[in-house]
Amino acid sequence: MSCVPVVLGIDLGTTATKVVAAGSDAVVLHQTERGYPLRTEEPGEAVQDAARVRDAAIEALADCVAWARAHDHPVVGLAFSTAMHTLVGLDATGEPATPAFNWADTRAADVVARLRSDWDTAAALHRATGTPVHTQSVMVKLAWLTAGRADLTRGVVRWCALKDFVVSAFVEEFVTDYSLASGSGLQDMVTLQWYGPALEVAGVRADQLPEIHAPTATLPLKPQVARAVGLPAGLPVVLGGGDGPLANLGVGAVNPGVAALSLGTSGALRVARDRPGVDDRCRTFSYALVDGLWVVGGAVSNGAVVGQWAAETFGVDVADLLEEAAAVPPGADGLMALPYLLGERAPWWESGLAGAFIGLRRSHGRAEMTRAVIEGVAQQLALVRDAVADSGAEVRAVRATGGGFRSAVWAEAIASALDIELELAEGSGGSGLGAVLLGWRALGEFDSLERAAELVVPETKVAPNPEAARVAARRRPLVDQLHATLRDLSL
Repeated sequence: MSCVPVVLGIDLGTTATKVVAAGSDAVVLHQTERGYPLRTEEPGEAVQDAARVRDAAIEALADCVAWARAHDHPVVGLAFSTAMHTLVGLDATGEPATPAFNWADTRAADVVARLRSDWDTAAALHRATGTPVHTQSVMVKLAWLTAGRADLTRGVVRWCALKDFVVSAFVEEFVTDYSLASGSGLQDMVTLQWYGPALEVAGVRADQLPEIHAPTATLPLKPQVARAVGLPAGLPVVLGGGDGPLANLGVGAVNPGVAALSLGTSGALRVARDRPGVDDRCRTFSYALVDGLWVVGGAVSNGAVVGQWAAETFGVDVADLLEEAAAVPPGADGLMALPYLLGERAPWWESGLAGAFIGLRRSHGRAEMTRAVIEGVAQQLALVRDAVADSGAEVRAVRATGGGFRSAVWAEAIASALDIELELAEGSGGSGLGAVLLGWRALGEFDSLERAAELVVPETKVAPNPEAARVAARRRPLVDQLHATLRDLSL
């Protein structure tokens, strides 16, 4: 008897592509991966080789298809997930004429400063597109490239996201999805089409960009790729979407009031709702998912990387240092940290922001300093949650995932700062599984995303520490004040 059919989710990440195989029961059966470098040779640079990412996706897919065949799992469709805020220029043949610019590329900082100097205009763009005016924005990158970097744009005929380029190798069309487009800063949240004022800022025309389709749109797999990976030509290829919105689906957080929180090198908190829109102070983003659902939230640039930085600084193993930090009482013996090692995104959206320790005494050592930066990240995520609430989206529960939660100190600190029980969904498959479930939705297996999300069940729960929650609540207004006071250090 044959095994269950599977959809394969192709998750294009910053340093690797993963291909996840799962049936319609949301159980991840297999995963393959191919890595590639992120080039950061000059100040502010963060780019990838788009052709190498495409080739890695095909290689990882071929491996997963071989596994499925060996285990008698029919592959009934493919679906994509991708890191958001990427940009690549294509020549007249459809091949890359530029590197793929990653969200972490900050070389457009001067453009951000110019645009944000007229706050009314910057805020209007943010409110119309749902994307902050920040160096991660595709609109901002295009403005930087088209206005003054002819050396980087020579030969460019069209522009697209990295996923759009990879998908163009799989299907005949030049298309994007409105989940990914909503994170570009170029899409009107109301019409879901390219937004004229943003195109003007970016210096591009709508006909230089892909056509926008729903994330559930399906197109037939090209014969040449089908042969290369061992699949039938014409197999449904589901466009998919951005990894942030799809991570909500992958951890089962698409119902109102249920937030998805991720903690890797960076972090994010997002909650789904039935309409677009950001908070009045423009602290959040608003990205499309599908079926009329949107996610509102914010990403922080500093996540578990702060623990790695502390371990490197003090010359100790990170696991040992986190264990030491876990033994420090909440509040780190009076020490506070603004952990902006990599600038910061939500809720400030200031890529040049610098961090600080406040209240440092001779009695403080590496354990207290590490505890302080961890609590600082937790506070930042709580500030994002507060901004989300101000946008009108309630947060009653949190589904959490990410490598940072291998250490209990992270889970306790974040649960306490949010004062909400964390439901850990470590085995869920994240955005790759989100792509699979979206694929099953597109193929008609589910009548709604909510039905698909019900299949994802958290593995463990972490309750907030009451004392730590009290300390975090008391200190949180100080974080806002200290950020405003110390901002000039970054100039």
